[in-house]
Amino acid sequence: MKTLIKNGRVIDPTTKQNAIADVLVENDTILAVGPDCSNAVDETTTVINASDWVVAPGLIDTHVHFRDPGFTYKEDIFTGAAAAAKGGFTTVICMANTSPTIDTPERLLANLEKGRQTGIHVLQTAAVSTGLKGEKLTDMKALAAAGAVGFTDDGIPLMKDELVKEAMEISRELDLPISLHEENPAFMASPGVNQGAVSRQLGLGGASALAEDSMVARDCMIALATGARVVIQHISSANSVKMVRAAKAMGGHIYAEATPHHFTLTEEAVLKYGTMARMNPPLRTEEDRMEIIRGLQDGTIDVIATDHAPHSAEEKAKPFPQAPSGITGLETALALGITTLVRGGYLTMMELIDKMSRQPAELYRLNYQGIVPGAPADLVIFAPDETFRIKEDEYASKATNSPFTDWELYGPVKYTFCQGNIVYSYLSADKQNKKENETLS
Repeated sequence: MKTLIKNGRVIDPTTKQNAIADVLVENDTILAVGPDCSNAVDETTTVINASDWVVAPGLIDTHVHFRDPGFTYKEDIFTGAAAAAKGGFTTVICMANTSPTIDTPERLLANLEKGRQTGIHVLQTAAVSTGLKGEKLTDMKALAAAGAVGFTDDGIPLMKDELVKEAMEISRELDLPISLHEENPAFMASPGVNQGAVSRQLGLGGASALAEDSMVARDCMIALATGARVVIQHISSANSVKMVRAAKAMGGHIYAEATPHHFTLTEEAVLKYGTMARMNPPLRTEEDRMEIIRGLQDGTIDVIATDHAPHSAEEKAKPFPQAPSGITGLETALALGITTLVRGGYLTMMELIDKMSRQPAELYRLNYQGIVPGAPADLVIFAPDETFRIKEDEYASKATNSPFTDWELYGPVKYTFCQGNIVYSYLSADKQNKKENETLS
């Protein structure tokens, strides 16, 4: 089975190629890349005209919540994978805060088996502490042997210093990253909104930047002492960005994630979008947002990750203090990167794709070769100069909890290939939308 992708702008962070070229795919592998691959076409070849579109390596999201097992009314591995494919992602890494927690090899293996049935690469982290209680370490070595790609108690901070140090030492021995949710409850009067002007206006205590900063400072120092590969998850504070920058300069193997919502929105969004803009850590000030962007520019922040966090409409309809935190992110992440960062003049398209593909792969030691002959045919094709709006009834995710619904964004995904298979096509989506509209009329 062959597919010829013609005349697309191939952007590959590995080879630094940024040129109009053809990409020929055969079965699950890239067969050829060049100015004209038409001589390899026969009557059975599928041809995609990618003129005015970008062809890039499939995106990799290091931070998603697929709610499986335990909360599958919000999302499951299959709907999460469909949302990922629609957003251009060919690899996702699931968090461990499910019910029951992914803290045993058996639970880990069950999720990996489901992931193999989705059409994309669904990888799984394991919990650092048993039951996410922060009291006792899981059997990290057994979980690594079962296929865990990293460790995290995401959603809950690890408060015991000695446990964090021991976990980092083991993760270093295993050569796997440990990712940390940095929010000290001692400095959080109420979660979901930044402690500042907006929280005062709403009569809420808010979550201070100190809640994040104090833990980032601790964990950067423990990372330096242990030599572990440590990920600061969903960084939101200007001071935290500066601390990561300093710790990197001191030789720490420290990485940071930034989410599209944290580099696009500020705390003011809570006034407009209510619970749709409630998240942990919260949206902060314009100064914080701009320091995140500076961190993306200078390499302090290595990875753009979605923290895809689906919730039901009923949950998000609760009053702000009772509603859960988090937003869906997979289907708007690339577009927000293009709209906010590339068209905003902060990053080049090459730099954006680098932070959404090559660098995540490098962090997690994934098989990533870029767009070269012999490489796996994991690709995303998108239209960088075309706008679109995602409507509430158009999400592939089960959930629609996003402040970005109906925003005009640049860069709709046209095709996603994983292992040579088309796992998302805008043509199929258009046909489905047309069918639903005809049914309604």
